Amino acid sequence: MPNLHELEAAIPVAPLKLLVLDSATRLGNSVNHHLINFRKSVKNIAKNDPAFKSYVSDNFIMDSVCHRFNTGEGKAVLSESVRGKDLFILVDVCNHSISYTLNAYTNYKSPDDHYQDLKRVIAAANGKAHRINVIMPFLYEGRQHKRSGRESLDCAYAIEELNNMGVSNFITFDAHDPRVQNAEPLHGFDNFTPPYQFIRALLATEDNLLIDKDNLIVISPDEGALDRAVYFANVLGVDVGMFYKRRDYSTIINGKNPIIAHEFLGDNIDGKDVIIIDDMIASGGSMLDTARQLKAMNAKRVYICCTFGLFTEGLARFDEAYEKCYFDRVVTTNLTYQNPELISRPYYVEADMSKFLASIIDFMNHDSSMANVYTPTDKIQQFLAKYNNREDFML
Repeated sequence: MPNLHELEAAIPVAPLKLLVLDSATRLGNSVNHHLINFRKSVKNIAKNDPAFKSYVSDNFIMDSVCHRFNTGEGKAVLSESVRGKDLFILVDVCNHSISYTLNAYTNYKSPDDHYQDLKRVIAAANGKAHRINVIMPFLYEGRQHKRSGRESLDCAYAIEELNNMGVSNFITFDAHDPRVQNAEPLHGFDNFTPPYQFIRALLATEDNLLIDKDNLIVISPDEGALDRAVYFANVLGVDVGMFYKRRDYSTIINGKNPIIAHEFLGDNIDGKDVIIIDDMIASGGSMLDTARQLKAMNAKRVYICCTFGLFTEGLARFDEAYEKCYFDRVVTTNLTYQNPELISRPYYVEADMSKFLASIIDFMNHDSSMANVYTPTDKIQQFLAKYNNREDFML
């Protein structure tokens, strides 16, 4: 855990509680496990103070549920007191596996349903909790972050609505456009990225990568992901390249302009390993087309690293592309729901974010600076040094 000495001298804002919605049960249980271990091992001055008797606990997750009536309507019920607690609510709006009965039919929760459940638990806790913090790894309506013409501005409206309901801090990961935080400038909005977890997961799987500019290059699949690629490349000490998506702006298909071609801008990649980095895999079509072109340009190995692996059109296209050797690994985080079929694929690697998320919660509960967890540059470089020296880097 980074900068542990910062926590040892800090007093928590209020007793810590997690409220994990059914959409994020797996991630929430893992975060809870790390928080329990953090609090038991840290030498904080509050541990022996009767005023902070709940500082160490065997479980930080509070008992709650979102019921559904047969009409599809719902309600949130908190089965224990939340009064005076520093409440962290964890929700995964992309979990499409949660079912409920609607007029005798089985229905599955959409992002809209999960967002409504989030508002229900906020309403149940508001006025009682000391502070309400929302952790939404995949930003609800994050892809509709700006307005062009007569369109809705869904993401900004949702953030404003939650803040008006009493949310003090909003935590998300790899927002499609971080500038959406300007929708509510007077409230807390933290946007974290997972480059350290990406490189850790990748190097734990591949033990013969050479991390230098002669053997590795980082690629952005489009201009929107260039900032991520530039940071990642600079930390690794390698070159960066980019594909430009040439679109047909005279046509709209499924709400967006279709891509005509991917044009590559960058140095020669002949014989080099390639890491493609982006925020999400939705259908995966453009990502696989990028990987195919890189292989056609004689890239040695192609690794796809994306924060959110949504795979909205299934895995068949990825299975076919893997068989054709268009890519070698797909690395995504566990911040959103992972289909069991995905986890079983030979090309899939999970970047575990639960320990990182637990440290974010712990630092925020102590009102310590988020700079302690924001910048992983030093950690990545220390990790790479151990890897290059073939030391025991899986600490």
